[in-house]
Amino acid sequence: MRLLLRRNPNKDKSLRSGFTIIELLVVMAIISILIGLLLPAVQQAREAARRTQCRNKLHQIGIALTNYADLHQVLPPSYIVGAGTGGQWSAHVRLLPFMEEDNFYELADLDSGYTSGTILSTHRVGVFICPSEERQMLRAGGDHYPLNYAWNGGSWKVFEHAATFDDGGEGGDGLFHPNANIKFTKVKDGLSNTIAFSEVKAFTPYVRDGQLSGDTVPETPPTSLAALTNGQFKLESGHTEWVDGRVHQTGFTTAFTPNSSTPVEGASGDAGDPLDGDYTSCREGKAGCEGETTFAAVTARSYHTGAVFVLYLDGSVHAISENVSLDIWRALGSYNGGEAIDASFD
Repeated sequence: MRLLLRRNPNKDKSLRSGFTIIELLVVMAIISILIGLLLPAVQQAREAARRTQCRNKLHQIGIALTNYADLHQVLPPSYIVGAGTGGQWSAHVRLLPFMEEDNFYELADLDSGYTSGTILSTHRVGVFICPSEERQMLRAGGDHYPLNYAWNGGSWKVFEHAATFDDGGEGGDGLFHPNANIKFTKVKDGLSNTIAFSEVKAFTPYVRDGQLSGDTVPETPPTSLAALTNGQFKLESGHTEWVDGRVHQTGFTTAFTPNSSTPVEGASGDAGDPLDGDYTSCREGKAGCEGETTFAAVTARSYHTGAVFVLYLDGSVHAISENVSLDIWRALGSYNGGEAIDASFD
């Protein structure tokens, strides 16, 4: 008699189901590789979208500037010295009616000064905020909202105060300064060769009023800020008050090239390394600055790698490399310098 050994089909089926450890590890490795390949592509796509949004916002500012100039025949002043407290309103506030922000513009009384912590000072104007800004929030204390697009105050000298504030003063080589009344026809360097606005980073450290505290300020831009350390130090205050017309809040200068390393005294990071910051010798319209000059090194900075976006006065927007020549950068910052430059950077 022969014994027939029959295989259990259910047992075989159970043995064939599922993954082995080696197969599972292989699948996990493949998924990890795919994620490693996809994440950079996703990040690049997001950054490309943010760069496009950034350019579009500068375009909108350019349109507002043109419309303002069409109505008033001049560009807006950055500040007004000699008009009482009402002069402190920024050029950004004056552009609101041309940016579909009429309701908030009505809250600005240009005959009197702004008040911190009000609906207007804490209002977020989306056009003034770069999508890549890491700190899109109110300043500590909740009294002001920051901005990322600043007017061009020239190379170093922003404003020379007269002996008394009532007598006004004289601007520098930038398109924007206190009491300015610059027409497009005065821009001899050409609208396509002159920067109107540039990117800046919010919450920038800076030293202010160094000239009132003993600094000997040079007439031409310094090579560093190391010797200018006697002013009042502010850790996270620069470009945090979009309603304030002073250069350290709503402006920039071309003293240093974009994204330059400009350490300021007293500012240090978590590791103790010096922080990049800005400098203003004597704030515009500040008591004690009568007869003095406001010199400023307020650097253009961007979260977009390797470049900053700038708005030219003709309304075009360009990405300018952080490696641009200092001479070219300053030539683009002046409106009547007579420099021969090639401004085609894109």
